[in-house]
Amino acid sequence: MNLLVIAPVLLPLLAGILLLLLSQSRLTLQRTLSVMAVAAQIGLALALMATVNNSDILVYTLGNWPAPFGIVLVADRLAAWMLVITALLALFALLYAIRGDDTVGWHFHTLFQFQLFGLNGAFLTGDLFNLFVFFEILLLASYGLLLHGGRRQRIRAGLHFVVINLAGSTLFLFAVGTLYGVLGTLNMADLAIKVAAAPPENVPLVRAAGLLLFGVFALKAALLPLYLWLPAAYAHTSAPVAALFAIMTKIGAYSILRVYTLIFGPEAGPAANLIEFWLLPLALATLIVGMIGAVASAHLRQQAAYLVVASVGSLLTAFGLNSHAGIAAGLFYLPHTTFAAAALFLLADLIARQRGVLNDRLDPGPDLPDSRLLGALFFITAIAVAGLPPLAGFLGKFLMLQAALDHPFLPWVMGTVLVAALLGVIALARTGSLLFYRVDPETAPAAPWPPIRADIAPVIGLLLLVLGLTIGAGPVFDQSRAIADQVLQPQLYIQAVMNSGRTP
Repeated sequence: MNLLVIAPVLLPLLAGILLLLLSQSRLTLQRTLSVMAVAAQIGLALALMATVNNSDILVYTLGNWPAPFGIVLVADRLAAWMLVITALLALFALLYAIRGDDTVGWHFHTLFQFQLFGLNGAFLTGDLFNLFVFFEILLLASYGLLLHGGRRQRIRAGLHFVVINLAGSTLFLFAVGTLYGVLGTLNMADLAIKVAAAPPENVPLVRAAGLLLFGVFALKAALLPLYLWLPAAYAHTSAPVAALFAIMTKIGAYSILRVYTLIFGPEAGPAANLIEFWLLPLALATLIVGMIGAVASAHLRQQAAYLVVASVGSLLTAFGLNSHAGIAAGLFYLPHTTFAAAALFLLADLIARQRGVLNDRLDPGPDLPDSRLLGALFFITAIAVAGLPPLAGFLGKFLMLQAALDHPFLPWVMGTVLVAALLGVIALARTGSLLFYRVDPETAPAAPWPPIRADIAPVIGLLLLVLGLTIGAGPVFDQSRAIADQVLQPQLYIQAVMNSGRTP
């Protein structure tokens, strides 16, 4: 049964290799294989979630080398949750891409599968060095996807993305090298044991390495002040890539939650609760800055990118409360904000294609041929992104505020979240008015464009996922609380990994 743990890693890897070998074959074949591979990943992720919900934490030891000497993959409720969200998002991003965005450059489908290979591996790895390895794999694939199809602005934004993330990777190596030099291990379960028992003379180095790791994960999550690479990169890449990248910041948030509850949690001795002082204030500042950026944006794609920054602030605010209720609220909010942001990126592309020379610029333009359909979808997406009732985003923010009632930062959390919500409503209301109500008849419309009925299907699919989270809010929140229970009991993870010895 533990073979199910490695399957979500092997499937996109093998699919990517096969698609590379078939790169000269007909595009229809490549598209079919790529969609089938992603659909199979959804099935594997759901099967793994069902398995870990009904049993203990699953551990796969590569080469049958027991921890901490060998490489381990670990599937618990948190990892399975992230796998399901990623696979569902990838399906709709890919379905949008095969309408033509996959033809503007080389090897789109291969890069797409390798991106999923890196993401899935990062969620499942139980080793800090292999977290670095999977980060590099997904970043290499993301470089190719970000630059897919060229264009001057895309290349410039991609260059910034590459340079900043290479700097982050260098700092990551410094951090893991320091931890290995001091503690002699990079297995996360073994690190949790050895950090708690670190002798006093090693504590400063351990804390420094832990804070350096936080800087790396904050960069990946686009936490203030390390978010500046995101708006340009997400705004200038293609729509399906931007939609898939909605999960990229979440891997930084995942890494913060995993490492700082497992290795630097309350039982870590002198390094306990290492980032508690930093995380919540930075998350609140990120939320406000993201919403200010959304209000000030002059382009729809840029606004969507800043809303991703704001969503990271909301998510890490929930995690920064450092409580069971806060983590559960964040895990409930995570899939909603991911699907809603992805839908906005895809919808922005459809709107831009119908506005002629205005593209996605937030200026009055021509009356759009499909304005009623696009306007209705934008209204629903705006409600979802802004976190307004009755959708799950509102429930997530309500749960977050409820979790903050006993926190000493309550006035700051309450005030920041409510002000940010108001700014989000103002930004999206202004955008909707400019796009669909303030018509300038003198502006030239776009050249005739094929009907968008088929192209709109992935957007509707993502919004249906948001609706499903709302209708099934009870079971989804129960799942979020179960994940939070497991995350806040790191001894369960440690025992599962350290007891995964050789099998006969």
